Amino acid sequence: MNINRERLAETFVLLCETDSPSRQEGRMAKLLKDKFSQLGATEVTEDNSAAQTGSQCGNLIIRFDGSLDLEPIFFSCHMDTVEPACGIQVKRDGDMFTSAGETVLGSDDKSGIAACIELIETLRENRIAHRPLEFVITTCEEIGLLGAKALDPAYIQAKEGYALDSTGFAKVVTQAPAANRLTITVYGVAAHAGLHPEWGVNAITVAATALSRCPTGRIDAETTANFGTITGGAASNIVPEKVVIEGEVRSHQLDKLHQVTQEIEQACAAVAAEWNDPTGQAKGSPTIDVTVHNDFPAMRLERESKTIHRVEEAAKRIGLDLTYEKAGGGSDANIFNGYGLPTAIIATGMTNVHSTNECCDLQDMVDLTRLLISLSTATTI
Repeated sequence: MNINRERLAETFVLLCETDSPSRQEGRMAKLLKDKFSQLGATEVTEDNSAAQTGSQCGNLIIRFDGSLDLEPIFFSCHMDTVEPACGIQVKRDGDMFTSAGETVLGSDDKSGIAACIELIETLRENRIAHRPLEFVITTCEEIGLLGAKALDPAYIQAKEGYALDSTGFAKVVTQAPAANRLTITVYGVAAHAGLHPEWGVNAITVAATALSRCPTGRIDAETTANFGTITGGAASNIVPEKVVIEGEVRSHQLDKLHQVTQEIEQACAAVAAEWNDPTGQAKGSPTIDVTVHNDFPAMRLERESKTIHRVEEAAKRIGLDLTYEKAGGGSDANIFNGYGLPTAIIATGMTNVHSTNECCDLQDMVDLTRLLISLSTATTI
């Protein structure tokens, strides 16, 4: 099947140059609703997730009836981009797209959306029979998968699908870790640092002791822990009374996720319990509160699963060799799998994402579109 390369390129540039940083996806949502409606969508729905996410719009669920008597599948992308993402101008050099300025390109995840649009364009103009299709396009993915978390899965009729959202190409992600988000709040006692420092309890030094005892970095091949931000204190002449540390634990194994999280909680509790006042004049003692929030569930698809077998066969039909990988990050696919909707992640060709060096190759988007057509038209799976 020949893909209209220049139409795909024009669509991609239009999408990238339509600003849509997280929570500011309104213009992008309108563009997509108009475009998919023009392409004959059976149903275009915007949910009410904006009330939870704070976005300008909700998630989009777009449905196309199929002429093949097969189960529907869905393709998922997200419409938001990381900053800096306003005033994007796309520079094209042959088949390579980059940002012309000091912004990201936006191929994360507009390369996936562009391929979805070209999929429908191609099916429609060539009158190709296909299975029922759904497109689930979320908001606020880049700031914690918020759109997917706020989506009512009852909107999705398909029972399985594919998230088009990974770097590289000809790659399928079959596993990704679960994550716990941690907020560690250390309470000390404020005092004047010059007049009566012995009256105070320095929350920063208590926090430092606690962090020194916590597991961090690469724990094993499946597990990581990180402390990413620390804030606290009011002035250099005040013994700091409060410190807040934000961190996370990720693992492909739930028992390891719970174990490392528990080790951090125990380390913090021990530091607070063991503290002693060197002068005997402190106006109190430290406490440490650890709040654990399950950020996203693990995803794991076996190679023998129908979802993976289908994409494997679809790739073979077009002569594409796929690799299968385990990821270290989370995506909307984690959330969909948590809803009981098996979802594999397909790479779209985007490279150097989350940076101003981001780029994307047109040929990768062309081949992605070919793969989506093959997935949509296969009559055996």
